[in-house]
Amino acid sequence: MAIPSDGVFFTPTPLSLSEIVALSGAAVEDGVDPSLLFSNVATLDRAGASDVSFLDNPKYREQLKQTRAGACFVSASDAELVPVGTIALVVAQSYASFAKVSLAIFPDAAFPSPVFGLSGIFPGATVHADARLETGVSLDPGVVIGPGAEIGEGTTIAANTVIGPFVRIGRHCHIGSNVTIVHSLIGNDVIIHSGTSLGQDGFGFAIGREGHSKVPQIGRVILQDKVELGANVTIDRGGVRDTIVGEGSKIDNMVHLGHNVVIGRHCLIAAQTGIAGSSEVGDFSVIGGQVGMNGHVKIGRGTQIAGGSSIIADLPAGSKVGGYPARPIKQWFREVAVLGKLAQMTRGGTMADQQQAKRATTENDDE
Repeated sequence: MAIPSDGVFFTPTPLSLSEIVALSGAAVEDGVDPSLLFSNVATLDRAGASDVSFLDNPKYREQLKQTRAGACFVSASDAELVPVGTIALVVAQSYASFAKVSLAIFPDAAFPSPVFGLSGIFPGATVHADARLETGVSLDPGVVIGPGAEIGEGTTIAANTVIGPFVRIGRHCHIGSNVTIVHSLIGNDVIIHSGTSLGQDGFGFAIGREGHSKVPQIGRVILQDKVELGANVTIDRGGVRDTIVGEGSKIDNMVHLGHNVVIGRHCLIAAQTGIAGSSEVGDFSVIGGQVGMNGHVKIGRGTQIAGGSSIIADLPAGSKVGGYPARPIKQWFREVAVLGKLAQMTRGGTMADQQQAKRATTENDDE
């Protein structure tokens, strides 16, 4: 497990052009040598002849024109911008194709590995006699597995992680260091990064004049297959039902899910978002960073919420919202523009500025 002298932590597995095409389904121009090898991935401005890059955002088209990448994923509409010397890999979704190839070149970078990088149960791990581990489980020093816990084949658990009594963890999961998991059921192919805590008490108290009485939290946390949790995520167990994260959903660092929250399938939730108890998020929804969501709110399937928004009421399927409190995204943009113009007026700008601000205000009122 020695680190190369240049400090690079991930060793690439080179791919030929023909392998890249097979993985991505990309179209390439005739006459290109299919045996060309590519051993790295890089951004447009840093890529060299052995690197694969991509263009996904139109703001980087100028970088595409000047890139020295050996090959680049682009849409058909941007293929003409690819410079001589760079192979255009024409696909429908450039970033998704780039992700597939990156994973093939750097497979070890996709999963948290044991700190010691070794398979098997390392000395210093503590496994209760009543725990059940399938073959191929790897445990680092300091790992504690409680009584009745079950861990599936191929799962790796990094140093100083605690798995509580009767927790069930599926097969081929990867759990980082300093994770605590109690009162939880976890599916297959789940990734949990360092510092995360699952299954602690939900914030349940009955308010009273003489003090606040704790309400027992008797539910569980359930993570379905292929969920990924970032570092320092906290998910409370349910109060009287389960807290659930649906299949394929990805949750960023420092997100908090309260008790009884239900996250649908294939949702994306960015960092520092907090979702209060008993709220529900529909399948394929996308939530930006630092969003705050009230309790008992229902978010429809495919909703998109801009970062920093506050959600205080239910949203129908397909909503696109932003702001504090959140409202339809186009309305929010108009309001921000109008406020900017009004602020310019109050600062005593030129007569022309004030007239322009008044026109902008009138135009937005008409909409």
